Amino acid sequence: MCGIVAYIGPKQAYPIIIEGLKRLEYRGYDSAGISLVNGDLHTYKKKGKVLDLEKEAEGKNIDGTLGIGHTRWATHGAPNDVNAHPHNSGNSRLSLVHNGIIENYATLKKALEELGHRFVSDTDTEVLVHLIEEYQKRDDLPLEEAVRKALKKAVGAYAIVVADKNDPSKLVGARKSSPLVLGIGDKEYFLASDASPIIKYTNKVIYLNDEEIVTVTRDGNFTVKTIDNQIQEPKVQELDLKLEELEKGGYDHFMLKEIYQQSETIWESMRGRISSEEGWVVVGGMSEHIKRMTNAKRFIIAACGTSWHAGMIAEYLFEELARIPVEVEYASELRYRNPIIHNDDVVIALSQSGETADTLAALEMAKDKGALIYGIVNVVGSSIARLTHCGSYTHAGPEIGVASTKAFTSQLVVLTLMALDLGHKRGVISEGYFRQLLTALEHIPKKVERVLELNEQIRFIAGEIKNAQNALYLGRGYNFPVALEGALKLKEISYIHAEGYPAAEMKHGPIALIDMYMPVIVIATNKSAYEKIVSNIQEVKARKGIVIAIVTEGDTAIKEMADFTIEIPETEEPLTPLLSVIPLQLLAYHIAVMRGCDVDQPRNLAKSVTVE
Repeated sequence: MCGIVAYIGPKQAYPIIIEGLKRLEYRGYDSAGISLVNGDLHTYKKKGKVLDLEKEAEGKNIDGTLGIGHTRWATHGAPNDVNAHPHNSGNSRLSLVHNGIIENYATLKKALEELGHRFVSDTDTEVLVHLIEEYQKRDDLPLEEAVRKALKKAVGAYAIVVADKNDPSKLVGARKSSPLVLGIGDKEYFLASDASPIIKYTNKVIYLNDEEIVTVTRDGNFTVKTIDNQIQEPKVQELDLKLEELEKGGYDHFMLKEIYQQSETIWESMRGRISSEEGWVVVGGMSEHIKRMTNAKRFIIAACGTSWHAGMIAEYLFEELARIPVEVEYASELRYRNPIIHNDDVVIALSQSGETADTLAALEMAKDKGALIYGIVNVVGSSIARLTHCGSYTHAGPEIGVASTKAFTSQLVVLTLMALDLGHKRGVISEGYFRQLLTALEHIPKKVERVLELNEQIRFIAGEIKNAQNALYLGRGYNFPVALEGALKLKEISYIHAEGYPAAEMKHGPIALIDMYMPVIVIATNKSAYEKIVSNIQEVKARKGIVIAIVTEGDTAIKEMADFTIEIPETEEPLTPLLSVIPLQLLAYHIAVMRGCDVDQPRNLAKSVTVE
């Protein structure tokens, strides 16, 4: 949530920061701002998107080879010009950008007001820059030391970068529970929330750890210290990221591009991990702890949002294929109750970004209780990847659209491979069925391509229901979580109220809502409960509901009942979510476009939820 980009070096900072903010805009787009140091401090900020900031800065002084920028997702204070970042100190010497929440800001603000500080915004961030100012002027401290002392007093989460107009030779950054990456160029440095603004200039980065402070100087040096002033020797990593992965590539929206990428990303998630011909699955992250995982009494899956839906599908996978009991938890709930976690439990964390605040906190708690912690994330070097005992990357590539698509299916692939590997090693799945599933899984990417060929048909259906006020999604077994995911996608990007339900639960409440204006999307590919699904569809039609059915190719029975059918290729039942979710992604996308919604940056949402 929120995006930071900062630069110090020989080049003009303004174009680098503006371009970087555009790449980070998926993280926050309520407002944007920039501060530049060029003998003085020039700060420009504006409610709205980065384009609005560019218009605000037109014709003004944008010179300077040191600058900080921010694109905001509002927490404290409404999205407006005043609350936009950067925030400056009372003496107009310091400028600061901040992701996160300073929880004790009210106490700090009161103390600072008693010392004569005056505030103009409603934000917690402005309090922090005034606190740094107070330490700097009271004790005559260099910037980095004033930052360190201020952060010792701050409670909460932060990624910050601070500039001082009286010392244009340095930038200071720090992080706790919110990501910050240092990019190392040729006599230049970049600080950012993630690697997307950096990769154009360098692939050498350092991921800061919690409670680390970095000082970068114009002479090409940098120092990383802990908040307790201990010098660190961080590891420089090389990014495997291409600039074209961050572009739309001819698509109208990142979300559409990412939906269409799924035939590739699903394959990338299994590449090198599976061979149906030789009959093996190898999930590298599991190998070192395989005995503990195969003997685990219970798996606990912790996740949020779309990742939670992937975790629910994993519950079916692990219990059916590996015969291991599973509990799926919202990370935000798991962390705040007093759960029973034993040292023979395995806690699996799912997060696209690897930075989800609630998931991180839940993992730290589970780790303290002695559980084995396994992370499944998409972003290399992310906080969850570093916290866990072991784990797997999904290899989906950058996902820019706020509504997750390819990250979801990539998570499902990794979870399926894990379930197959564990089931095989535990001897609870027959060799024949094991190889049958491996073969079917290897065929999924080609079948995804066939589903994507239905795009125009799905666009037509979207046009028929785009004005609905509510929608109901129904599924059974493996496809119940897919129904939840389909409903979430529609809510996220089209702002239509939608709910997902187990199909059998329709009669326990939602059936009261069904009328001629209610589209009901039914995922009806299950072989194991086909007759039950047919009955559910008949119940909807009896109440004049509009039925859109996702069915297996060749299904004629449901086609005669439903108003619209979308046929997807047949596959093994545990793998159907990898295909059945894609029409739901496209349906939500087209409805949102037809309703004039901002598909890639839906209102009130951010890509990576790094605050509670």
